[in-house]
Amino acid sequence: MDTHVVGPADGLHLEVLELGAAVHRLWVPTATGPRNVVLGHRTLEEYAAGSAYHGATIGRVANRLAGGCIDVDGTTYTLDVNDGDHTLHGGSGGFHARTWTVGSATRDELVLSLESPSGDQGFPGNVRATATYTVVGDEVRIDLTAVTDAPTPVSLTNHSYLNLDGEGAGPVDDHRLSVRASRITESTPELVPTGAFLDVDGTPFDLRRPVRVGDVVRADHPQVLAARGLDHNFVLDGEGLRDIATVETSDLAMTLTSDAPGLQVYSGNFLDGSDVGTGGRVYRQGDGLALEPQDFPDTPHHPAFGSVLLAPGDTFRRTIVWRFTPRLTP
Repeated sequence: MDTHVVGPADGLHLEVLELGAAVHRLWVPTATGPRNVVLGHRTLEEYAAGSAYHGATIGRVANRLAGGCIDVDGTTYTLDVNDGDHTLHGGSGGFHARTWTVGSATRDELVLSLESPSGDQGFPGNVRATATYTVVGDEVRIDLTAVTDAPTPVSLTNHSYLNLDGEGAGPVDDHRLSVRASRITESTPELVPTGAFLDVDGTPFDLRRPVRVGDVVRADHPQVLAARGLDHNFVLDGEGLRDIATVETSDLAMTLTSDAPGLQVYSGNFLDGSDVGTGGRVYRQGDGLALEPQDFPDTPHHPAFGSVLLAPGDTFRRTIVWRFTPRLTP
C-alpha cells in the first residue's frame, strides 16, 4: 500500500494515504524506540469497506446531521443517510471515501486536494477542499480548507484514533484526558443534539483537569450510558488557535491545539472486533480515542450553535496541531 511519508524517518513522522487523505500511521520517537500511536487498517480495501473512519479527513460536514436533510436559502436538500435516519460525517460517500489528489509533497509537508461536485451526497455547490500535513519538530499540523461556488454547509475535521501506548496495545482506559470545556451539547439516544447545553460541573464530563478515561466511560450518567462511553461534543473555552486538550500516559503526552469551537471526544465505543489493525491485532471497544476538533454537530438545525454555511468568496479554515512530549515515569 503506497503512502506519503511526512517528516524525518528518524524523528516524528506520519504516513498519509490518498484515500480519504487519511493518517495511516504516526510514528513518535520514545525512549523504547519509534511508536505508532494511531489506529489504522492493513489494506486500502479495508479502508474502503470500513465504517470507523480511521485517520480520515471528514467532510463535507463532520458529525451528524439530523434527519438527513438541510435547508439552504429556502431550499431543502435531501442527503445520503448512513446512520439510522441521519447523515454521519458527510454521508457514505463523504470525503473519507474519496481519493484525494496530491498537489505538492516534500519531506516535511504534503498537500492534497479534492473536488466535490454539486449534488455530492445531496449537498449543494461545487466544493474544493485541501488537506495540508506539516511536521516541524515535535508537532504535526493539519490545515483544512474549503471553497465553494454556491452556499453550502462545510465543517471538516480529522478522525484519527490515538493510543499513546501504541497501535494495538489495547484499551486506552489508563490514558488521562483533559479538555478545556465548561459545557457539552446534550445528545439524544441517537447521538444527535437536543439543542441544549449541559454544564460539566459535577458530571463525568468535567475534564478540565486530567481524568482517567476508563473512569469516564464507565460512569453512571445518562449521557454516558446512552453513548456506551464518550461520544460527545465539548463546547470549548476561548477562541482562536489555543490548546484545547491533553492526553497523557506514563511515558508520553500529546497536547491538542485547534481553532475549532467544539471537540468531539469519541472513545471507540463501536469498535467491535471486526477491524484488524496495521500491526495485526483486532480492535475492540475502547482501543482508541478520537479527538475531533469541529463545529458543533447538527449546527444547521440549531441557530444557537452558530453557522457552518460557507458562501462563495469565503474560505473555510480549520487548524489541528498534535504536539508530542515524553514524560518521565516517577
